[in-house]
Amino acid sequence: MKERNQYMQRAIDLSIDNVKNGGGPFGAVIVKDGEIIAEGVNRVTANLDPTAHAEVSAIRAACQRVGDFKLKGCTIYTSCEPCPMCLSAIYWAGIDMIYYGNTKKDADSIGFGDDFIYKELALPLDERAIPMRSLLRHEAQQAFREWEKKEDKVEY
Repeated sequence: MKERNQYMQRAIDLSIDNVKNGGGPFGAVIVKDGEIIAEGVNRVTANLDPTAHAEVSAIRAACQRVGDFKLKGCTIYTSCEPCPMCLSAIYWAGIDMIYYGNTKKDADSIGFGDDFIYKELALPLDERAIPMRSLLRHEAQQAFREWEKKEDKVEY
């Protein structure tokens, strides 16, 4: 339990330092076998990158460190409950456990709300705020057919 608190405190410290350095109030660390293998902070505005959230940045660094796109056996400690994008990245990475500090309600109270995304995902495609239409589906399926035939593919 003491170690968990230390890892969470590190994520919180990163979030506080990041605010002082021009970033958003979010930090994350990824731990494997009792060692922090990666850290990340929110650099969305600093890097002009809407995907540069703390969790995504930490996942990218951790994957490079372990040499794999899967992070089995890892735990992420994040200063705030992950947004839908970060939560998806955590699932895609196969991280085993998530610990978070602030809640999404806390984030919403300071202008970092993402409830609209959850609501959008529940809507039929033709009712979403950003229109989505399928185009050239048959042509696009060629890549899927090639993938199905590929004998040396790496499943994920």
